[in-house]
Amino acid sequence: MKVLFLSSWFPYPPDNGSRIRIFNLIKQLSKEHDITLLSFARDGKVTEDRLKAMQRYCSTVQVVPLAPFRPGSFRSTLGLFSSRPRSFIDTYSRGMQRLVERAGREGDFTVVIASQIATAPYAVTLKGLPRIFEEVELATLREKYTSQSHVGHRLRYGLMWWKTRRFTVHLLRQFDGCTVVSQREQANVLSIAPNCRRVVVVPNGVDLDRYKGDFGAPEPGTLIFPGALSYGANFDAMAFFLHKVFPMVKARRPEVILRITGKTNGVPVDRLPLDESVILTGYLNDLRPTVAQSWACVVPLRVGGGTRLKILEAMALSTPVVSTTKGAEGLEITPGEDILIADEPTAFADAALRLLDDPTLRAKLAANGQRLVREQYGWDQIGKKLDQLLHQVVRKHRHQGAL
Repeated sequence: MKVLFLSSWFPYPPDNGSRIRIFNLIKQLSKEHDITLLSFARDGKVTEDRLKAMQRYCSTVQVVPLAPFRPGSFRSTLGLFSSRPRSFIDTYSRGMQRLVERAGREGDFTVVIASQIATAPYAVTLKGLPRIFEEVELATLREKYTSQSHVGHRLRYGLMWWKTRRFTVHLLRQFDGCTVVSQREQANVLSIAPNCRRVVVVPNGVDLDRYKGDFGAPEPGTLIFPGALSYGANFDAMAFFLHKVFPMVKARRPEVILRITGKTNGVPVDRLPLDESVILTGYLNDLRPTVAQSWACVVPLRVGGGTRLKILEAMALSTPVVSTTKGAEGLEITPGEDILIADEPTAFADAALRLLDDPTLRAKLAANGQRLVREQYGWDQIGKKLDQLLHQVVRKHRHQGAL
């Protein structure tokens, strides 16, 4: 098939959740299909080496910049009076629209895939092609709305949720199928669009070959949180952990070290109780050695959606995980066998201390977690699920065209 893939992130380097997913899905699809990639760039100009990295998997790669959402801009202010989300109105790209229109005229494509809501509106302008909406995500905004107790905040997020829900339903009606990363997101989609065609769970995963090998021995007394604090859910997780959990861990294990990875540019780290026991590593080109050399990975997430790549990657490296229920949401895991789950501060601290103090428990969770990832979460298996959906929507589209 000739696949037109619209991406909301330039996929290389695959160094955050969205990029990792997009990169690996394209890599898997390219084994059987000819891929044309039209991508937004969110971080300035895409360098030649990054373009070449994607040209290994795509016959054509074209990029346009995505302007950041500016809440105070004129277009954004006008968006207050629109039923569409302000963020889409403010960041609408004529450059992407032109690329999509040109591809539609010249490409003779079999199917179009729109990755995330930022690209879905451009895909629907292509008439006569089967369309797949890849990774519909609703949980984060829905939770922000439902969790508000302040009347003003509830009204604000209620309006955002109403607009996004309405916009998503409008888009879904124009797609032949969509994917979500978990059964919970599947339920979210069906709750707002019960007649939606083909809502398929295509979870996040791990490039298993990339996680083979020796990345160093785990260091006793070390914990890691592999997530940039620039992402709101990660900052909330570390604020919770550092204020309420870590002091209890240090009281029993004063020598414990916590590493937090990722960029901190623009992050109010002064709000966090940091001392010599907390190491902010900054951006790491390769997370694998740092994760593999940690005794345990902590994932105290309390908000957000999707499935947690940080958990899967830690498990792939035989680093056992302590997570909240929210952090492990969407993963098919067995608490106590593959992972430790705790939600309250005391319970979370106790779970972390159990791992720090019990090498036998650590070894069991490390082995079980790695086996789980290898059996269920390899990108090669996950890519086949998306490929099956491609074939289904194309067959149905051709059948309907023949009637």
